[in-house]
Amino acid sequence: MSEAPLKAAIVGCGLIGKKRAAAMSGARLVACADIDVSRAKALAGSVEGCVAFADWRDLLDRVACDFVIVATLHDSLAGIAEAAVARGRHVLVEKPAGRFGGEIEPVLAAAERENVRVRVGLNHRYHRALRKARELVDAGALGDLMFVRGLYGHGGRPGYDREWRADPKRSGGGELIDQGPHLIDLARWFLGEFTLVRGFAGTFYWDMPVDDNGFLLLRTADGKTAFLHASCTEWKNTFSFEIFGKLGKLHLTGLGGSYGVERIAFYRMLPEMGPPETTIYEYPMADDSWAVELAEFIDDIRLARRPEPGLRDALAVMRIIEQIYRESADDHRS
Repeated sequence: MSEAPLKAAIVGCGLIGKKRAAAMSGARLVACADIDVSRAKALAGSVEGCVAFADWRDLLDRVACDFVIVATLHDSLAGIAEAAVARGRHVLVEKPAGRFGGEIEPVLAAAERENVRVRVGLNHRYHRALRKARELVDAGALGDLMFVRGLYGHGGRPGYDREWRADPKRSGGGELIDQGPHLIDLARWFLGEFTLVRGFAGTFYWDMPVDDNGFLLLRTADGKTAFLHASCTEWKNTFSFEIFGKLGKLHLTGLGGSYGVERIAFYRMLPEMGPPETTIYEYPMADDSWAVELAEFIDDIRLARRPEPGLRDALAVMRIIEQIYRESADDHRS
C-alpha cells in the first residue's frame, strides 16, 4: 500500500510559490498565505480543498500540515521558517534562508531542538545537467578534482534598481546574495568546505545601494579552488559551470528557458593528451528540478534524515557572502 501524500502549505504565492505548487508531486497543497491575499486566493483556487490566508500566522495556527514551504522575500524567510519549526512543522525555505547568518542560526537551533527537517531551496543541484555531472564526478570520470569556474548572470529589466532586490533592508544585499548562493553551493557541493575566501562585490551599472556584480576566489584546505562570478549586468542570461579534474573536464551551460538548453560537454583527456575525447549531453526537456527536489525533501521527512542542502549549507554559503561584503565595504572606505 502506498503512503498517503503529505500535507503541504505555502507561504508566499509569487513566482516561486507558484513553481512550488506546480511541482507538488507526492504531497497535497492544503493551504497557502500571502500578504497580497488575492495571490493566495488565486493559488488556492487552483487546488481542490486548499484554503487561503492573508496572514501566515493564521495558517500555522489553524491548518494541520506536515511541512511548510517558505517562498517570501528575504527579510521574512528566517522568521517564518523559525515559527513553523517551533510548531513542529518541517520546512523547505527558499535560498538564501535569511539576509545574514544571524537570522539563519536561530532557525538551525530550533530545528535541532524540535527534531524537524529543514531543507533550503538550492534547487540547482537538481537540474538534469547537474545531476549528470554529480554522477560522472562520483564515478571518477574526472579523476581528482582541481578547481571549478562558474558564471551566473542576467541583465535585469527597466526599473530593476527600484525593485525589492535593490533595497538592502529587504534583500540583505544585491546580486551576490541573489544568484550568488547557487554558484557557491554548487562549488561547495563538488569541492568541499572553503577555508580561504577572497573577493569583491561592487555596483557598476545599476543605480542602487546594493551590488550588481560579485567576484569570488575560494580555496579549500587541500587547495581546491573556485573562481565564481555572479552578475546582473550580463545582458544575455547566462549559466556556465566548469569542473576541472586531472583526467578531464565538464562544462555545463544553460538552465532551460532564457538561459538556453541544459548541456554538458565532457572532455576526457587521452593518454597522449592533445584534443580530448568529447561527449555531449543535452537536456531539451522541461526543467524537473523543483519536483525532484521536493521528492528528496519528502524522503527527508519520511526517513528522518538530515536534508542536504540544509541550514548548515545555507549558513556556510552566507558566511562566505558576508565576508565578501565586509571586505568590499572596507575597500570602499579606504
